[in-house]
Amino acid sequence: MRMRSVGVWAAALWVCAAWAAVSAEGPGWRPEARWRGFNLLGMFQKHGQKAEFPEEDFRLISELGFNFVRLPMDYRFWIRDGDWERIDEAALAPVDAAVAHGRKYGLHVQLCFHRAPGYTVAKPPEPRDLFTDAEALRVCCAHWAFFARRYKGVPNRELSFNLFNEPADVSDEAYGRVGAALVAAIRGEDPGRFIVADGIAWGGRPARSLFALGVGQATRGYRPMSISHYLASWVGTPSAEPVWPPPAAVSPLYGAGKAPLNVPLVVEELPAGRLTVWPGVVSGKVRLLVEADGRKACDFELDAGKGPGWTNVVYKSEWKITQARSTAEVSCDLPQGARRLTVSVAAGDWAELSKLTVTASDGRVAALHFAQEWGRTNAPLRFAGFGASPAFQARGGALSGADYLRKEALGPWQPAFDAGVFVMVGEFGAYNRTPHALTLAWMEDNLRLWQERGLGWALWNFRGAFGVLDSGRSDVAYEPFHGHQLDRKMLDLLLRY
Repeated sequence: MRMRSVGVWAAALWVCAAWAAVSAEGPGWRPEARWRGFNLLGMFQKHGQKAEFPEEDFRLISELGFNFVRLPMDYRFWIRDGDWERIDEAALAPVDAAVAHGRKYGLHVQLCFHRAPGYTVAKPPEPRDLFTDAEALRVCCAHWAFFARRYKGVPNRELSFNLFNEPADVSDEAYGRVGAALVAAIRGEDPGRFIVADGIAWGGRPARSLFALGVGQATRGYRPMSISHYLASWVGTPSAEPVWPPPAAVSPLYGAGKAPLNVPLVVEELPAGRLTVWPGVVSGKVRLLVEADGRKACDFELDAGKGPGWTNVVYKSEWKITQARSTAEVSCDLPQGARRLTVSVAAGDWAELSKLTVTASDGRVAALHFAQEWGRTNAPLRFAGFGASPAFQARGGALSGADYLRKEALGPWQPAFDAGVFVMVGEFGAYNRTPHALTLAWMEDNLRLWQERGLGWALWNFRGAFGVLDSGRSDVAYEPFHGHQLDRKMLDLLLRY
């Protein structure tokens, strides 16, 4: 009897201590260590496959020295017969197991609605819109309230919630309204749960409207997509060659209808030679004009989808125009003594440029690659010489990869840093068609900056085309590892940061 009494008291004290620890975390809780890990895709998109999060992944991630997993999930896995009002608790057994695996192996687990009721970046789109449809918002709130009840009592050091994946370029006001409703639904059941919201514009910038809610926010590590998604079919197989540090020039070029963006590309101090231009995506019928010191050197028309030399032909009904990717190249001679080259869209909508080369009479070649950055224009460039690296530079000199990322990727997040908001990188990585050496150099520039900022991160994915295991790269010497193929160089890089 005495032993039972001691056991009861011990159990009671343990429960009290556990609840005290949970309540002590509260909404202002922050992780003690930077989260560093992977996205696990066991419930990523429902296409008839079995939902599962293998324990082996958690064991190996822990063994390799990481502390975090994010689970991007599709809500259709846990509803009955396609009815989003009916949650099948039995279907959440894989999520329960993942939370338990995380606890067992010392990994923080973050649950994300990759497809939330009313919103997804995937196909097909949701039939109702979370941002404009009150019913969709009500249902999404009900799902998060259910998850909050189910996992109430699991401490923040083990579990967090990520509201939904990559809201599009919605207004801050609209996101604030939706975010406040979802946070209220969670905190109505579990007031202390730590919550992360992805930034606006697919994670590109923070939502200031959420600052007052006391939630963290997540950015992405995919800039530029010519590196992260090179030849990835689901983003239209970008033709721009991956280059790092980033190119000095941006594309597309715009016609007069897009003023004031219709600024020509200007390259100064060019030598005589053979100029070759590789276009990318073209919108409608476009006339590209190349002038050397004001004299016409090339003048050619591209009519998207007409005739041979086109891929990815799509009719955009909203703009009543055809867009397609050109596989052609156009060449012309640059006259001796011309010092200033301009390339412009003399007529039409817009056209990407993938690459421009100048070939000297002795065969030397200098290449100018383009970053595909919608809505930006080019400052004048100068030709620094065939032996220079890079050969085409801005007046202030070549831009380093770190400088580019600091400005383009982290710069928009400065308001969140200034406000003391917790920020992490929910996804990053490069598809397996990007050359491995370039991938590692690009990743290191990102990782170094995130370490300086104290930002945690999660690679997309662990096993698969972006990961460190079984990635299927043709230019990697893999190392056998527990029945898998390990990318040791990428692993060692991740572990350094």
